Amino acid sequence: MQWPYQDERHVLAEETCDVLVLGGGLAGCHAAIAAAEQGKSVILLEKGAARRSGAAGTGFDHWEMACKNPGCLVTPEEMTMALYQEQGGYSNAIGHMIETSEGWDRLQDIEKWGGKIRDTKGEFAGAPFRDDKTGLMYAYDYTNRYTLRVWGTTFKPAMTGRMKALGVRLYDRTEARTLLTCGVNGRTAACGCIGVNTRTARVTVFRARAVVLAMSRPARVWLFNADTPGLCEFRPFQSVGTGHAMGWRAGMAFTMMEKSVRGEFSAAGRSFPPYGTGNNHNTWYAASMVDARGCPLPYVDRDGRELTTVDERYRPAPGQKFFLKGGVIDEPRYEWRGPETLPFDELIRRGYRLPFYADLTSMPDEERRVIWGMMVGQEAKTRVPIYQNYTERGFDPKKHLLQSYGNGWQSAAFLDQERQLFGAPGGTMHDWNLETNILNAFVAGDMLFASDCAGHACATGHWAGRHAAWAANEADLLPADRDAVEAERRSILAPLENRDGLDWREVNAAVSKAMQNYCGGVKNDDLLLQGLQLIRSFRTDALGQIACRNPHELTRAHEVGDILDVSELILEACLARRCSCSALSFERSDSDETRRDAERAFLTVKKSDGKVVTGRAPLDYSGDVTTGYERHKEGLIRE
Repeated sequence: MQWPYQDERHVLAEETCDVLVLGGGLAGCHAAIAAAEQGKSVILLEKGAARRSGAAGTGFDHWEMACKNPGCLVTPEEMTMALYQEQGGYSNAIGHMIETSEGWDRLQDIEKWGGKIRDTKGEFAGAPFRDDKTGLMYAYDYTNRYTLRVWGTTFKPAMTGRMKALGVRLYDRTEARTLLTCGVNGRTAACGCIGVNTRTARVTVFRARAVVLAMSRPARVWLFNADTPGLCEFRPFQSVGTGHAMGWRAGMAFTMMEKSVRGEFSAAGRSFPPYGTGNNHNTWYAASMVDARGCPLPYVDRDGRELTTVDERYRPAPGQKFFLKGGVIDEPRYEWRGPETLPFDELIRRGYRLPFYADLTSMPDEERRVIWGMMVGQEAKTRVPIYQNYTERGFDPKKHLLQSYGNGWQSAAFLDQERQLFGAPGGTMHDWNLETNILNAFVAGDMLFASDCAGHACATGHWAGRHAAWAANEADLLPADRDAVEAERRSILAPLENRDGLDWREVNAAVSKAMQNYCGGVKNDDLLLQGLQLIRSFRTDALGQIACRNPHELTRAHEVGDILDVSELILEACLARRCSCSALSFERSDSDETRRDAERAFLTVKKSDGKVVTGRAPLDYSGDVTTGYERHKEGLIRE
């Protein structure tokens, strides 16, 4: 079939602005809005269409850590330190303090622009999770009320409307490829980006005074199946970590990239869709669970006390200030653990029989309706494939149970080598301005290490956007090197010139298999070095052999190149950490225990003049979070 769009591969255009935002998800949209509200000219590049793009583009069901909402009993400082301690110190106190301090502000912004955050029609009036004065709906911890249930399907259209009203120039269907840098007073500074249209192959040079990278965390690194690519990861298929790859190529420093957890969602076609099986986790929390005989599975609190009512599942244990649930949770520390069913092994020991089922029929009516009708109905991963499809095929939560698989809430059992950058993963190293080691290059959302969910994306996006706007006041609009731009343009478009060659899926599958084999659950130098050699051989021997018939396939080929860069970054980070670290889900068979104390730190890796440079920062490098937040919230302070 003939490609329906104009061929513009021979066009080289140029645009200028004060602040350039790369990525049109929640973080990128808020960054663009914040910069535009500072009076700056703003351009936003988005690979898809900003109105529905990003991990939450088609919706989400909850907004976590809104610590300043009128019903919350937890302070931003308390929540930030709980999140920090929950990850054994390997967490981002800066990002979480911004999230907990400004998440409620950003949610109110979205409400002003047309997003729905309250039960305005009284659909859940009188429910224990609803505040009847404000109409706000709470999730998980009904006592402390720091997480809100929201109508996330309304958010991205509202944010897109706000950007257009502010005059933000949206470049939809434009893939960010290369971060442009220049030398400024002995430092490397960001001065723009090269982008390519995913339909016409038109290449554009975007010059800017400051750049915000707000793209998704990496995916399709360990898990990929060419036959069922849409099931390969929890996040959108096109979200592969392009920002990480772009930053790595430009010399940006990263930390915690050695952290990868065994797969939780989506196993390249082996699993069921996330939250499409019965469970009691996040979206389905705290659904009643029964075994094959219909016997209820007991819930227990932090101290192991069995809970007798549904309402108790949503309350802290006696003497417990609050508990963490949803969002960043990976391996929660005992002090903060919330009510949950007994461990799977204990249930089997007690005689409960598989399979298990989620039983909404026995739940109070308002709990059943809010889990199935609102949470499942608003979450991006479940709105159409689960809520719509199951309903159309006759599923009725008042009458039917939904079978659970895996360990009781996951969609399948995962192999140890099937890893994901999930649960507060690695990302860019940054300061309180959310500025990286590259001058005038700011990061937001999933570009941060130990990133969180929707509230984190919006709060850090707004913070990065306004700090980028302040940086633009001090920066010049620097010219791009024309010869370098032309060379990059030819490299970007090269796969379109290949008439015969490899399909991008073949290379993606090979990379994923290599990462499973050489960077799986247990690591050592021999494996990692062989993996690094193999990944680099794919770049020299396979990447240039990919043939593309149109700009769509060209985008897929570029994504595979980004996955190769991210894989190299991960392998180098793993080589840098010599000692096993349980808090990072990092295990070495050749662990050097003599370095344990020295390596209790953020280890950083970056590229400089073609070589990998490592560094370290103390786990408390953020300093006092209250002081840091107050000093930086109203201005750009470079230290």
